[in-house]
Amino acid sequence: MSQQGETHPRQEDEWWRQLYGSPEPGDPQESAETVDDHYASALSAVGAPDEPAVRDDPPVRDEPPAGGVPPARDPYAQGPYDRSPYDQDAPEHDDPGPPDTLRLRRTGRTAAQAAPPQTPPAAPAPPSPTVPSQQAAPQPAPADRPPRGGVIPTAGEAWGPRETPQQAYQQPYEEPRQAYQPPYEAPAPTAFGEGPVTWSDPDPGPAPDLPPGWAAAEPAAEAAPPFVGDGPPTYAAEPTAWPVAHPDELDSLVPDTVLDGAQYGVLTLRTASVRGDSARYRGQPRRDALLTARFGTGDDGLLLLAVASGARAADDAPRAAQDACRWIAGAVGRSQLRLSEDIRAARRGSLKSGLHRLTDRCYGRLRARGEDLGLEEGQYTASLRCLLLPVDPSCRIRLFFGVGDGGLFRIRDGSWQDLDPVGKDAEPGERFRFRASVAHPGDALLLCSGGLAEPLRGEPALAARLAHQWGSGRPPGLTAFLAEAQTRVKGYADDRTAVGVWDA
Repeated sequence: MSQQGETHPRQEDEWWRQLYGSPEPGDPQESAETVDDHYASALSAVGAPDEPAVRDDPPVRDEPPAGGVPPARDPYAQGPYDRSPYDQDAPEHDDPGPPDTLRLRRTGRTAAQAAPPQTPPAAPAPPSPTVPSQQAAPQPAPADRPPRGGVIPTAGEAWGPRETPQQAYQQPYEEPRQAYQPPYEAPAPTAFGEGPVTWSDPDPGPAPDLPPGWAAAEPAAEAAPPFVGDGPPTYAAEPTAWPVAHPDELDSLVPDTVLDGAQYGVLTLRTASVRGDSARYRGQPRRDALLTARFGTGDDGLLLLAVASGARAADDAPRAAQDACRWIAGAVGRSQLRLSEDIRAARRGSLKSGLHRLTDRCYGRLRARGEDLGLEEGQYTASLRCLLLPVDPSCRIRLFFGVGDGGLFRIRDGSWQDLDPVGKDAEPGERFRFRASVAHPGDALLLCSGGLAEPLRGEPALAARLAHQWGSGRPPGLTAFLAEAQTRVKGYADDRTAVGVWDA
């Protein structure tokens, strides 16, 4: 190895062969020249460098430089330092290592004869200091390594430790601690005396006068629901108990009261369904069902109002009534276009046969559902009554169809007309009922369940009251319609469902 970098092994052997291979004439083999003499002559032939060579990469040394510990490096100095992993196992003192066998073979000397003298040869630079012992050599820090890309020191330079200026550590300024101050002063404990406790002013004084024009409101008297007949009904007017619910059949629960309304062209609609006084008192569900639906848009639309009442003694009466309303509504909705055309063309025969067929299918499904539930024939059924009205204001045909008990009434010129085809107009043994009528401006049409139809037919006072309230030609509001539909009559305590249609 030389300061010019690594050379090829063959070139190095040739150089040593030319230098030491053949001795000069007259120079015996056992001459007193040593290897150092040859090294000095080779150095003078090659020539020492005038200035230290600068290399980009740190030189790789087989052994640490002579002269002891390398100088300490400031850890805060600039410049990156990439510590080679091969420097970790380097010895901390000068190790002469084994003798150069190649040089011994060339010169023919033994290791003892080739040992260099203790004193360094004469050189322009001062001699290197002696190497301290291994025990006295301080362990250099990992950061105290020659910097990357630094200058390779010459043989005459001393690698002594350099003093690094250090600044005295100053403690940061810290304000003196103050004594803990409580955030607030704790209030003194409240002393409670003995004796009665009063929470109001013992002498409030007279009440302030009302502003001019104001009058003190008198306590409102509790308004009792209206009733007609010989005396008050047996049961209370307000609900008393709710029906018993089953956790797996919560979808079958029905509310106590249902109220709805709408207005389309010349038609004003009011509907209400109320649980009867007897069912409210006994905690039974409402057996009546009410459904309102609109099919189609524009003048081709149809309005369906369906009222159903379940059997009185059946436990599944509320569900049967709801199924009857839903199934007939679905059948009418699917036939909306054909029914709308027949109504405009006044095809009475086609309408009767078509609605009769749809109603029979609905009751066929009710019978099938009863068989699935394991009920006897006739238990899972309901009475069904429907009104089918066209939205077109130019068409005043009103269709009624259904099966079972109930009522169909009309108020014209202030008097009631019973339109239910039960008496003379009904055929013997016919279950299906159908009626088509033409409305006049100012007519009020009433479709109701048996709970309201029976007192209307049996109590003239009730018929007179409702004719006065609903036959004036002005449709009532929702709450007013509900209040009049709940007019109580002694001896009639069933559910009530009413559908009112006013023609302008």
